[in-house]
Amino acid sequence: MTAHDPSHRDRAAALDAADPLAGFRAAFVQSEDVTAYLDGNSLGRPTRASAERLAHFVPEMWGSRLIRGWDEEWYDLPLTLGDRIGAVALGAGAGQTFVGDSTTVVLYKLVRAALSSPRVAGRDEIVLDSGNFPTDRFVLEGAAREHGASLRWITPEPDGGVTPDQVSAVLGDRTALVVLSHVAYRSGYVSDAAEITRRAHEAGALVLWDLCHSVGALPVDLDGWGADLAAGCTYKYLNGGPGSPAFGYVRAGLQGELTQPVQGWMGSDAPFEMGPTYAPHAGVRRFLSGTPAIVGMLAMQDMLGLVEDAGIAAVRTKSVALTRFALELVDDLLVPLGVRVASPRDDDRRGSHVTVDHDAFAATLPLLWARGVIPDFRRPNGLRLGLSPLSTSFDEVRAGVEAVRDALVEVGPATGRVGEP
Repeated sequence: MTAHDPSHRDRAAALDAADPLAGFRAAFVQSEDVTAYLDGNSLGRPTRASAERLAHFVPEMWGSRLIRGWDEEWYDLPLTLGDRIGAVALGAGAGQTFVGDSTTVVLYKLVRAALSSPRVAGRDEIVLDSGNFPTDRFVLEGAAREHGASLRWITPEPDGGVTPDQVSAVLGDRTALVVLSHVAYRSGYVSDAAEITRRAHEAGALVLWDLCHSVGALPVDLDGWGADLAAGCTYKYLNGGPGSPAFGYVRAGLQGELTQPVQGWMGSDAPFEMGPTYAPHAGVRRFLSGTPAIVGMLAMQDMLGLVEDAGIAAVRTKSVALTRFALELVDDLLVPLGVRVASPRDDDRRGSHVTVDHDAFAATLPLLWARGVIPDFRRPNGLRLGLSPLSTSFDEVRAGVEAVRDALVEVGPATGRVGEP
């Protein structure tokens, strides 16, 4: 193992001592066999409160209230929880956010609803980017095929993301919908959502934002941006647990004119009437389909409480400090070994993860995981350091990056790649 530089340890200790949010780490379940968890942008740690909530749910709610739970809380939970996500993390007023289905299904429903909007009648182009997460691209390819639409692709820089000027270059009188991620899943680039939305609206198009890598880690202002639609997952920075249901946002002024394609009983105007035909609910409930996953909605409630207590502005400040420190360590320890930084260095344009590239990273991952250091690998050669502000310490970042350095040195002779430019 390579010797550790005491200056890095001292710097991390000083940053942790000065961190006003350091106390929040005690709210999370910690595992003794994990030295550094650097994958909070894929799956957040569970909170201790959620462990208790889940343990109590079976005997106290499911076991005791039984079917009465639907009348007492569960029927409204997709909307009441949606309103809470909107208020705490989305900059969204009440009545515009719902929880239900996976991100893929929510995206599909919102995309198809947007393409059928009378506001974009006669338009047949969807703007998207080649760097977006595969689900987004796959859903849009399928929706375009079903709707008879065509795709207009933007190709962002590998270490960047989509800019307003790139969007303007492909907008036209045929543009129906623009679908982009606020934070790029690979590079972590933060797009100028307000300006992109403004330009798309000037061209007569609707805009759908993917907030999977934004929500809970940095401020979002859907109402302020004038966004039309948004979707995002809840198992990353909202710590809802594996497979917790996604959320969707539909601007209030659009809801009455959009028809979603998966017409289920929970989205009808009178679900328990069991009527012969479907009539959509007047509000955002119309975007629900089947019976909601109540158990999957439990854990995120506790994380929302923590984000609300900390304040999203303070969460963002911690996020910037964590990623900035990670980049300092990368420059000192990994760049001399041939590692390339693939994330923005500008704090304002960087989300809560840092991506670094090296051809040997695939070989280092088993070593890192075996040593309790858990980053995230993205092919072909990217290692993502996902830093969840409320649960990650600066010393954890220090230990993680030092372990990546040690693993690279160790696999170097076997791969012959360490130190390549």
